[in-house]
Amino acid sequence: MYSIRIWDLPTRVFHWALVACVVGLVITGNVGGNAMQWHFRFGYAVLTLLLFRLAWGLLGGHWSRWSQLPLGPRAVVAYFQGKSTPDQLAGHNPLGSWSVLAFLLVLALQVSTGLISDDEIANMGPLAVLAPSHWVSWASSWHKNWGKLALILLVLTHVLALAWYRWKKNQKLVSAMVHGDKSLPEVVVPSTDTGKTRGLALVVFVLAALAVFALISLGQ
Repeated sequence: MYSIRIWDLPTRVFHWALVACVVGLVITGNVGGNAMQWHFRFGYAVLTLLLFRLAWGLLGGHWSRWSQLPLGPRAVVAYFQGKSTPDQLAGHNPLGSWSVLAFLLVLALQVSTGLISDDEIANMGPLAVLAPSHWVSWASSWHKNWGKLALILLVLTHVLALAWYRWKKNQKLVSAMVHGDKSLPEVVVPSTDTGKTRGLALVVFVLAALAVFALISLGQ
C-alpha cells in the first residue's frame, strides 16, 4: 500500500467548514427567532465556500479538480461492476462524484432562494426587494419546505454512505479528509499541497468573500 496525498489542505478546510455551516443552518432555521440572524450569516458563509470551491475545482490539487470527477456513464457502470480503474477510485469514486455534485447544486439552490426569500413576518433575504413578487413567493416556499428536506436527506445519505464504506469496505474516507492522505494499492498522481498553493487558496477565499459581500450589498 502507498500513502498518497489526495486532499490538499484548502479542500479539507472547505469540507469541514461546509459541514459546520450546514449544521448551523439546519439548527438556526428550525429554532427561528433571534437565531435567524445566525441563519443568514451561515448562509453567506456557505455561499462564500461554494464560490471558493467552484474556483478551487479549477486551481486546486489534482484530485480536487472538476476534471478528475469520474462522472461519465461508463465510469459509473464500471464502478458497479467492480471494474473501476485506480484513477477512478483515488479521489471521489463515480458514485461519490455524483453525490458531491448533487449536494453542491442543492446547497447552491438553497442559498440562492434564501437570498430572495421573505417570510412576511420578520425575516427577508437581502435581495428580496430586487426580485419579482412571484419569484419571492416561490423561493420562500422552496427554501422552507422542499429545499430543506432535500438538503437534510442528502446529508443523511452522505453520513450513511460514509458508515457503509467504513464498515463494509474498510475505507476510512473521513480520516482521509482530516489528514489528506489515502492508502492505495497503486501509485497515482498526488495532489500538490504546498505553502504556495495554500496561499493561493487564501487569496481565492478572500475574493469569494468580497464577491458575496458585494452581492448582498445590492439590496441595501
